[in-house]
Amino acid sequence: MLLHFLFIVAGVALVLWGADSLTEGASALARRMRIPEIVIGLTIVAAGTSAPELFVSLVSALKGTPDMAIGNVVGSNTFNALLIVGCAAMTCPMVIAPSTVKKDLPFAVGASLLLLVLACDTLLTASAGARSLSRTDGLLLLAGFAAFMAYTFRTALKGSSAGADGTATATAAANPWVSMLRVVLGLAGLIAGSNLFVESATAVARELSVSEGVIGLTIVAGGTSLPELATSVVAARKGQSAIAIGNVIGSNVFNILLILGLTATISPLQIEGITPIDLTVMMVSILLVWAFSFTKYTVARWEGAVLVAIFMAYMGWLLYNL
Repeated sequence: MLLHFLFIVAGVALVLWGADSLTEGASALARRMRIPEIVIGLTIVAAGTSAPELFVSLVSALKGTPDMAIGNVVGSNTFNALLIVGCAAMTCPMVIAPSTVKKDLPFAVGASLLLLVLACDTLLTASAGARSLSRTDGLLLLAGFAAFMAYTFRTALKGSSAGADGTATATAAANPWVSMLRVVLGLAGLIAGSNLFVESATAVARELSVSEGVIGLTIVAGGTSLPELATSVVAARKGQSAIAIGNVIGSNVFNILLILGLTATISPLQIEGITPIDLTVMMVSILLVWAFSFTKYTVARWEGAVLVAIFMAYMGWLLYNL
């Protein structure tokens, strides 16, 4: 058991190192192209910090633990909206651009609602075992992701041509070949760390007789969400609210539309340990962030504290029901 926990820690460390290397390399390349900060947050940074979820969920599905794959995404999105936004806002009130509130956040809300509907098809059928994400569901999620990326890059082109929306300064000293090497090494670290992490977490779950879904919602989700937590809190402290909130929004959309879409397309996912309550908490969490963002387009410290309190209550409920 102790050895498995050591492997979990080693896997998390490798995944986090890989995500950091991938994100730094990709961000450097993006900034050389003078891409606006909010777009970097919604795409490059979000993709980099979502890479742990992608590899862990994909490996989980391929290894026959679908509940861990889905629990990882559902738990990570809940972590993102409640704990990460909450901690970032408590560190420094987050100023949210009106365009983000009116255009970007609705994508995250819509993606969460789509997953809730697709995952709860048992509510629409007489079969108790009908709850699943099929290949058709996966393709539908991927179509939503394509629409999100098309919208984001169209916005980037408009922002670049207008010279607005906080265009990032170019990093002249960054060597593009070094940046590309960091991306490749980061991907290698993510793959190796994900395999080690999933195998060890699965072994611990079985030895403790804890469901893979709960392990996915807590340990796996917490471990793979560390890049988002670090990125958003540091960005908030530096006054870069656009990157902080863009990272969370983009990660949530990536997690649902790309990660579950790709995973379900490759290997359909049967949902057993993830309950409608877990999916509802995920939905409510992003709705709260959206609602708080409407108040003077700022997530205040007290609102961040509310989000963190709800997150702690949810974690307590999960542990109580073990």
